Amino acid sequence: MPVEYLKKADLNSKSDSGDVTEIVQEILSDIETGGDEAALTYAKKFDKYDGNIKLTAQEIEQAGTLVPQKLKQDIRFAYANVKKFAEAQKATLKDIECEILPGLIAGQKSIPVRSAGCYIPGGRYSHIASAIMTVTTAKVAGCQHIIACSPPRPGIGIAPAIIYAAHICGADKILALGGVQGIAAMSFGLFGLPKADILVGPGNQFVAEAKRILFGRVGIDMFAGPTDSLVLADSTADRHVVAADLVGQAEHGYNSPVWLVTDNRELAESVMQLVPGLIAELPQTNRKNAEAAWRDYAEVILCKDREEMAATADDYAPEHLTVQADDLPWWLNRLQCYGSLFLGEETTVAYGDKASGTNHVLPTSGAANYTGGLSVHKYMKIVTWQKSTREGSKRVAEATARISRLEGMEGHARTADIRLKKYFPNQEFDLSADE
Repeated sequence: MPVEYLKKADLNSKSDSGDVTEIVQEILSDIETGGDEAALTYAKKFDKYDGNIKLTAQEIEQAGTLVPQKLKQDIRFAYANVKKFAEAQKATLKDIECEILPGLIAGQKSIPVRSAGCYIPGGRYSHIASAIMTVTTAKVAGCQHIIACSPPRPGIGIAPAIIYAAHICGADKILALGGVQGIAAMSFGLFGLPKADILVGPGNQFVAEAKRILFGRVGIDMFAGPTDSLVLADSTADRHVVAADLVGQAEHGYNSPVWLVTDNRELAESVMQLVPGLIAELPQTNRKNAEAAWRDYAEVILCKDREEMAATADDYAPEHLTVQADDLPWWLNRLQCYGSLFLGEETTVAYGDKASGTNHVLPTSGAANYTGGLSVHKYMKIVTWQKSTREGSKRVAEATARISRLEGMEGHARTADIRLKKYFPNQEFDLSADE
């Protein structure tokens, strides 16, 4: 029996206007050709800002004086948690070596990228947490140079709390640039900075498209779409908490899906009754986003049992997956596709978004089927090496020569031939591809 949709997303009338790709490509091309001056022109046009782009030590220090002491303490608390978890993640990466055959040794090394570009949104909201998540992990990974880039406010500059967070977390330079021009500046090495080897951090559709276009020339954390969240809840869940968690994620944006999957009809219907009232209590801007997200993108799905609930969650592969249900160990072992998992009522997505230690830059739009979120691992290159004695290379050389000839790659084969002749001059080898 198929699952029952008590509420289904209505996306027929929803479409994004404008050719974002064409706009972004034009800006990137202009800035790559025009360099610093072109980036400054776009900063004036889009950011409405003509102040200093590369913040000085004095400007960073001054910004710190504008951040309330209690907020500083909260930022440092979140930073310590993210740093501790990132250090634990890095500890799982070990350099290894293995003797494949007697005398043939292969190995693995983890090497951090040299330069990381961290984009920190600063438009409608000041994303302090994004500064913590992106810069801290790059620092723990061991990147030699970390650039933090955030949109300035017209006539003011970057929000002081973002500057403070980026600085204490380890940013080497902070750029007051938003949107595509910020991504371009980090990618192309403008304003006297090294080119970023990897670009990380969330952003609007123009930032996401810029990262997509540049992918290959630079690494990126992931292709990001609108944030999404799914709650798994059974009869033991508190309907008020479930409703609040759905609304809390719906406020991200008009197109941010939230999904409730349950095996309890009474719970589902109660949550559906509660959500509109909770949305109505939000501030105006947040309310507008949440109303649209709930109306057009939210779904409530009724399943027959917990196995069907888990299977449904895996099919959706949500960015955030919350479990408010009995027997949490079962869910932890069963669930397979999610960006980050929140087990039990005592934790929630907002904790992970802001301060608990796990990273909030996560796969969206079903990408959790094949990737996880941002971590120290994203900044690390897992590379291999090998060495061999002459005796250890003999069997490998023979196989290489024959396989290469079978593939029609004679030059490859001869690199093996020459070694066999040099190391074993008194031996004969059958190196043809014929049977």
